[in-house]
Amino acid sequence: MMGSKERHFAPLINVSVEELVPQDHFYRHLEHTLDLSFVREFVHETYAGSGRPSIDPVVFFKLQLIMFLEGIRSERQLMRHAADRLSVRWYLGYDLNKPLPDHASLTRIRERYGAEVFRRFFDAIVEQCQQEKLVWGKELYIDSTQVNANADLDSLTPRFAVEARAAIQSHLAALFAEEDSQPEPQTAATEVVAVPPESTVTESIMCVMPTPLPLPRSQAEQEELAQDNAARHDWIAQEGWQQREVHGLYQRTADFKVSTTDPDATPCG
Repeated sequence: MMGSKERHFAPLINVSVEELVPQDHFYRHLEHTLDLSFVREFVHETYAGSGRPSIDPVVFFKLQLIMFLEGIRSERQLMRHAADRLSVRWYLGYDLNKPLPDHASLTRIRERYGAEVFRRFFDAIVEQCQQEKLVWGKELYIDSTQVNANADLDSLTPRFAVEARAAIQSHLAALFAEEDSQPEPQTAATEVVAVPPESTVTESIMCVMPTPLPLPRSQAEQEELAQDNAARHDWIAQEGWQQREVHGLYQRTADFKVSTTDPDATPCG
């Protein structure tokens, strides 16, 4: 036989929030560890000497801790969260029949205190946690943010377009420089000279092998070695320009693509 649950709530008799919250609950440990009575001294100057009693500053900052620990972003959502959480009511010191603070009051209090009071509050909380050995410095948590690199794949463009643009700019600069020095119009057509591939600066990653131990060499071997070294690509003299002379059908990605934001970067492949 399928049962049916009827909704009926009887008044609570001789039931305390103290009994309903487990003894090992997180907020019990928080109440035992952190003493927030110091906040009254922080905000004493923001209150008048007479008038209607305000919300206890300790209760206000306890609510701020709950907002931080529970990942809540607004006072309105915070009070909705506190309304149906027995552990939060216990931590704040509010019984079941006692109304919680209004979210609008929390907003006005936060604006009256200002950011400097909150900085002092959280500094004092961290100091108490260090004294209670809750912060020991052996673990580090970092919240990383993904940021596109300057030389990401979206910045790659055909190399011939970049080199052609550089050649045109070089040609126009030389053309107007000649016109400034010689007022007579030029009749001869100026030939567009393509800029060699070395015009774009790219970085060549070279593997440095361990230097062998010095061995005695003959004069012929030394001359042959000097000729080989002279024929090699001088990376330092070329200011890091890549040596693009290849043999056969092999092609590199850097031979036909270049980054417009970081020309020194060399695409893999």
